[in-house]
Amino acid sequence: MTAPMRSPSSSSGGTAAGFGLSSEARNLHWLLTNLVEEVQGLLSVAVVSSDGLLLLSSDPARNNEAAVDNSSGPKGSSADLATIVSGVGSLCIGAAKLMDAGGVKQTVVAMEEGSLFVMSISDGSLLGVHATPDCDMSVVAYHMALFVGRAGHVLTPELRSELRQSMESVR
Repeated sequence: MTAPMRSPSSSSGGTAAGFGLSSEARNLHWLLTNLVEEVQGLLSVAVVSSDGLLLLSSDPARNNEAAVDNSSGPKGSSADLATIVSGVGSLCIGAAKLMDAGGVKQTVVAMEEGSLFVMSISDGSLLGVHATPDCDMSVVAYHMALFVGRAGHVLTPELRSELRQSMESVR
């Protein structure tokens, strides 16, 4: 059983979870903010639709109207993370089909200088996390599962459309 979604406070914690968004969209922004704030070692987080479009991001440059120096390049960009998550997700789904292994729940790629986590949310949507090499992988996976459990049932086609539009308006 998943924990109930608490209402976000009036402070959005640095996301665009404010004006003009439905309460469901604000709740998802709030859940993402909590994930980023509660788990040490997260560099970037992205929620990606089944067609590879970025729906929700921890990247301040995409969620705030304030300009942010993104000189770190692709390593810190949630838009680039969304592309990677979509590709890894598709590859793993194809592998699972070839192996007749059922649906893919989670993928972890441990690298020398970081980790990539990809978890299925619902109907093809994915949660992707880029973390530091010293992150506690079990803590990251646990908090991702909490996010998925709390967000998966509200990520309707209407909400995905609203989130896409809000991400496009930030560009």
